[in-house]
Amino acid sequence: MAGHHAGVDAYIAKSADFAKPILEYLRNVVHTACPETEETLKWGFPHFGYRGAMMCSMAAFKQHCSFGFWLAKEILDKGSRDDHEGMGQFGKITSLKDLPGKQKLVSFIKQAMALNEAGVKQKRPKSAPKPEAALPVDLADLLAQKKHLKAKTCFDRFSPSARRDYIEWITEAKTEATRHKRLATALEWLAEGKQRNWKYMA
Repeated sequence: MAGHHAGVDAYIAKSADFAKPILEYLRNVVHTACPETEETLKWGFPHFGYRGAMMCSMAAFKQHCSFGFWLAKEILDKGSRDDHEGMGQFGKITSLKDLPGKQKLVSFIKQAMALNEAGVKQKRPKSAPKPEAALPVDLADLLAQKKHLKAKTCFDRFSPSARRDYIEWITEAKTEATRHKRLATALEWLAEGKQRNWKYMA
């Protein structure tokens, strides 16, 4: 069928018997509301895109299904279940009775389409910056020595994350011998202006 992805066909076919009619129904509703939808498999379960962006997805588990919108927080009336269990916005779906009516679902899909058309992106929560890593005493003592001035100058110029890479690498050493070896290597690389993972940098 036009617009249907073979991977989604296979996903539905191998799902539990109770899940097949739920998945087929959801799939049909999405295609009815959004004939231009593009099917794909992401993270192992079916997703529906529109205008080059994610729109909604469905999944089947051993005893329930789920259905949810990529921009759920932007859709004012999500029709969420009160229990908030399961993935998606409609809780654990075990039968078609657990879903809103077709008209309601179509309304949600139309809202999701409008968001994609407007270019709205999923808002990712900003993670708090990590605090500056504490400088180990042995590293601090070495960097304070005149002969390691170049290493200290480089270390001080690095970003907090680049300094943390060195500090964590040194402090995570399992033995004193390994720690001493890493300290010596760190001083050598720092004197050359190299970050901890310089070997993997393009």
